[in-house]
Amino acid sequence: MLEIRHMETLCAIRDAGSLQEAAERLHVTQSALSHQLRDLEVRLKTPLLNRRTRPARLTTAALRILALADEVLPRLKATERELQRLAAGRTGRLHLAIDCHSCFQWLMPALDAFRQDWPDVELDLSAAFSFAPLPALVRGDLDVVVTSDPQEIDAVEYVPLFRYELVLAVSAANPLAQHKYIEPEQLADQVLITYPVDRQRLDVFTVFLDPADVEPAAIRKAELTPVIAQLVASQRGVAALPSWALTEYVDQSWLRVCRLGPQGVWRTLYAAMRTEDLDADYLQAFLTQARDTCFKTLTGIKAVR
Repeated sequence: MLEIRHMETLCAIRDAGSLQEAAERLHVTQSALSHQLRDLEVRLKTPLLNRRTRPARLTTAALRILALADEVLPRLKATERELQRLAAGRTGRLHLAIDCHSCFQWLMPALDAFRQDWPDVELDLSAAFSFAPLPALVRGDLDVVVTSDPQEIDAVEYVPLFRYELVLAVSAANPLAQHKYIEPEQLADQVLITYPVDRQRLDVFTVFLDPADVEPAAIRKAELTPVIAQLVASQRGVAALPSWALTEYVDQSWLRVCRLGPQGVWRTLYAAMRTEDLDADYLQAFLTQARDTCFKTLTGIKAVR
């Protein structure tokens, strides 16, 4: 029964102190205002104005509606302003998940730069290692998923960010260090160190070992790239990582990097987005900032042509 205009009417009466001034504030006649007030009283079956007093006073029922109005109307106005800014392309929501443990190296600087240019965009970042990020994107819980594992899903588009090479990190004391590239069979007697991710989401298996029907001697999991590097250095195993994730270690005497196969294994990193959001100005700005940051801070990556 209650409508926004009813709350606005009662607020005007309270703030103005009289029906005549309230009508002027609402740009209606006093007769129309009185008619609207009586119509609401009939609907609610209770008086809202004590007309026997001079000036007329708002009743307890009217004060209760005003309490609601004081809570609802400011939020309504704020939402209207937000929608106006959203329509102008200056605000929105960017809830982001990364499906790549080593992506923090370039993503955090990209988000810092983006935040300075788009302060009105609501930012949130989560690691998508313990949940399925693409269904969350479809549901609307997320707005962007950074992944190298695109899946064909209706209403989801994959915007390429860059191409990178997956390489094998080995200790300088490992016999594999003498090879420029490694064949799958050479990992059959090696401990393979991986991030704690499902096997079907690890490129070293899906595009290198599984097609050759090769299984490593053992698999060891570690959460962080520096921990993986230390395990490789102490000859606890080998690890397949993006080449740019090893940049700070390549000059160390203990590390060697080998290609996976004579041509190498190249993968593409994507930003997965809902099709309906592709044209949003702030999302396009984020994609531009992400690419710029990647090519300024990472080595060994290529543009997608």
